[in-house]
Amino acid sequence: MTTIFFCFLLPLFIAFSQTSPTTGADPTFVQSIKRNPMKLRAEKLSHLRFYWHDIISGPNPTAINIVQPPANKTTPYKFGAILMIDDPLTEKPEADSKLLGRAQGFYGQASQEEVGLLMAMNFVFSTGKYNGSTLTILGRNPIFEKVREMPVIGGSGLFRFARGYAKASTVTSDMKTGDAVVEYNVHVLHY
Repeated sequence: MTTIFFCFLLPLFIAFSQTSPTTGADPTFVQSIKRNPMKLRAEKLSHLRFYWHDIISGPNPTAINIVQPPANKTTPYKFGAILMIDDPLTEKPEADSKLLGRAQGFYGQASQEEVGLLMAMNFVFSTGKYNGSTLTILGRNPIFEKVREMPVIGGSGLFRFARGYAKASTVTSDMKTGDAVVEYNVHVLHY
């Protein structure tokens, strides 16, 4: 019996014990990496300032309503409305100033008691040093406050591993058309 165990059963036992999952073992999709695998440079803080043009009116809107809330007389703020955006980002508040990129994503009316938007958008830069890089914003925007702060939760390209905050201030707003120009001051830590 001892010879059979060592010749046949022990190799099978060893083989199966190495391939079967055990408690505490790392899954095969997880891999430890060196602390600086992409040779990241020192982290730096950048300040970007640009203007966001939300155009709802006219023949070529950059924001369109994709979800219309149900008629509800008790909620005057269009709670539940969602708009998809592809808004230009410019160097100055004028619409014809230099185009720096686009804000792509959506925002929705997330408050029943005030105009409080949930903003989920990427600032996609298309010029200069940051061409092809993005910053991602996800946060609450109570648009009637003078200055609103939203978090920067990530980025790509030169903004990989980005984190920070964006402060939004309305420059112009047309209550009839819904069009608005908003100044964004973004402070972001990145490599």
